[in-house]
Amino acid sequence: MSKKNTNFALGAIMAAGIGYIVGILTAPKSGKETRGDIHHNASKAKTEGEKQLKSLYSDLQDTIDKANQQTSKAKGKATKEYKDAVAKADAARAKAKLLLSALHDGDADDPNLKAVIKEVSSAKTNLVKFIKK
Repeated sequence: MSKKNTNFALGAIMAAGIGYIVGILTAPKSGKETRGDIHHNASKAKTEGEKQLKSLYSDLQDTIDKANQQTSKAKGKATKEYKDAVAKADAARAKAKLLLSALHDGDADDPNLKAVIKEVSSAKTNLVKFIKK
């Protein structure tokens, strides 16, 4: 990307951010209502993320079980690849379990949730690829 395009992109992002803030500040709602809306939307996003992580957690466990069955059928190099993929999936599943516990206790934040969702999803996708081979 050229310097000119980068500057344009940064300018567009900054303008969008400033426009968003101005929009919030000039909204017809009171500050208390606006803060309530922001809190409600943040809570809703966190709840949706938690649901998605729970679903991925369950799906990943099912996929790990299928992969373990396939591992017993695999031979040589394929066995090692399966075991590596299953180990990565198990690690992602363990992180998901810890994060779900932290969310339940109120000790987790949104960036952790997004990162773990991405990691669990990636682990599941990789494991499914091995199973289909």
